[in-house]
Amino acid sequence: MAEFLGLGMTHYPLLAGLDANMAGLLRYSLTDPDIPAAEKDPAAWPALMQAEWGDDEGRSSAAGHRSALVAGLTRVRATLDEFRPDLVVVFGDDQYENFREEVVPPFCVLAYGDIEVPAFAYLNERGIPNAWGQPDDSTVLLRGDASASRSLADALIADGFDMAYSYRKRADAHFPHAILNTQLFLDYEHAGQKLPYPLLAITVNCYGQHAIARRGGWARFAEIADEQLDPSGPKPARCIDLGAAIVRAYRDTDLRIAVVASSSWSHAFLCDKLWHLRPDTPADRRLYEALVAGDLDIWRAVTSDEIVDAGQHEMLNWFCLLGAMAEAGLPLQWSELVESDVFNSNKCFAVYAEGSR
Repeated sequence: MAEFLGLGMTHYPLLAGLDANMAGLLRYSLTDPDIPAAEKDPAAWPALMQAEWGDDEGRSSAAGHRSALVAGLTRVRATLDEFRPDLVVVFGDDQYENFREEVVPPFCVLAYGDIEVPAFAYLNERGIPNAWGQPDDSTVLLRGDASASRSLADALIADGFDMAYSYRKRADAHFPHAILNTQLFLDYEHAGQKLPYPLLAITVNCYGQHAIARRGGWARFAEIADEQLDPSGPKPARCIDLGAAIVRAYRDTDLRIAVVASSSWSHAFLCDKLWHLRPDTPADRRLYEALVAGDLDIWRAVTSDEIVDAGQHEMLNWFCLLGAMAEAGLPLQWSELVESDVFNSNKCFAVYAEGSR
């Protein structure tokens, strides 16, 4: 019988950059002329946001945020090494990277095998130096298993999921940074160069109605007023079902399978109701409390509209993880929610494993 491990982590791109740039998304949002001046006034912000912003626009507090994230990543990596997986199945979103107007699959197995990709493309496009001081043109080898990926796609199709699969990355596209940053951050000390485990990536169309409309990123409010929304992404409950199907696909093997959800939680730049200035922390706390309590019913009841309203688009990756862990019968061993108003998103870390907490 297979053995399973569940891990939750962030792929926050600006963690790969310098502290001076970590609050860059908020600074950019503050330049939007259609956000009311009263909303931009720090005096009106919540206490945490004011404290993080300080008198230098978040530059000083970035070090503390980085420290909390690296501590979470270190614990996740140590657990992964102790488990010694044969495969690491990663759920991550594609933000107008590999999938664009030609096709946007709800779910897709990336059956690429080993692939060498630019390590810092996201940062380079924005003129942001990387945290490791590596050359801008550095690459990283993502280890994969094309045969295992094909077999998984076939098993999921047999289990009732009309699973898309891809054998080749789009030539002019960046590799999905949700997957790339998973390797960078799981091997934070070496900028992703020494992670020995093959990653079996499954992309989730987390951005749904905003996948093309906002090109997988933030938009000015003037653009939002006239946007043509895309079809919705997969429902949260369907993501839970997919996670469960992953476990069923491997249950009768002798493999050690780690399942990883790679994303932050509510994103400020996706939360229209809060003017793209801070994440929806109450919505995140509600789901975090249910995660800690092991209440999957609360997660299963979440609707796509609620996800979009809270800017929790990328959390669909976590819905997949929770479905897998419920099917595997693994308890939550450890978790932490790192809250932040200034650094775009709240970040959660989790370990599901045999044994008590």
